[in-house]
Amino acid sequence: MGSGFAKKKKQARMLQEQFSKMQDTLKNTEVIGNAPNELVQITINGDYDILKVKIKEECVDKDDVEGLEDLVKAALNDAMGKLKESSPMNMDMPNLGGMNIPGLSF
Repeated sequence: MGSGFAKKKKQARMLQEQFSKMQDTLKNTEVIGNAPNELVQITINGDYDILKVKIKEECVDKDDVEGLEDLVKAALNDAMGKLKESSPMNMDMPNLGGMNIPGLSF
């Protein structure tokens, strides 16, 4: 096994380190999703854990529970969309020197 193997091994180690850093970054990411007019706000982290739910009083109506449910759903979908956009997987990946890794596309 010549220097080509050592080079690929080094590249694989660097890739593993980068994925580890990306996971840490994502874990520490928090995003806030908003329903229209910010009537409902939901804060989630990179593990998709809901950290905080904020509901403004003016949207709480016992005769319109379905409307509140729609606002919560909209805020959660907004938060998840923002989290996907901020994901390290959406960042440019380094040049992997032609490494072919099954299941991963760069």
